[in-house]
Formats: sequence, C-alpha cells, structure tokens
Amino acid sequence: MNLLFFILIGIAAGWISGQIMKGRSFGVLGNLVVGVAGAIIGGWIIGLLGFSVRGGLVAPLITSVLGAVSLLYVVNKLRR
Repeated sequence: MNLLFFILIGIAAGWISGQIMKGRSFGVLGNLVVGVAGAIIGGWIIGLLGFSVRGGLVAPLITSVLGAVSLLYVVNKLRR
C-alpha cells in the first residue's frame, strides 16, 4: 500500500512540476516519471536537512514537488 501511495504522490508531483516549469518539461509521461524520481530526491534532501515526512498528504506532496522541480531544473541546465 505504501508503494502505491508513493507512486501516486510522485505522479501528482510530476504533473504539478510540469505546470510550474512550463516550457522545460518532458511531456506528460516524462513528467510523471520525473515526479516519481523527484519524490525520491525530495525525500532524500529533506532527510539530509534533518526533517522527516510521515503520513498525511500535503507534506509528502510538497516534498515530491520540490524534488521534481529541482530535478527538472538540473536536467534542463545539463541539456543546454
């Protein structure tokens, strides 16, 4: 169940990050994959900062969106 929740949050984060980073996205399917990867990256960054994201919906979604936007930003810088 946790894996399904994680994937759904990542998909939502990918869509939101695509909306935030207009013109720098990878299309719908690519953004969904970036969202799932961003969820991993966001959780890792939050962990490095000493915070913990548990339960609920809002905190994991914000963490995932921040990770996905960061990932899109870095990938776009590397593509140039």
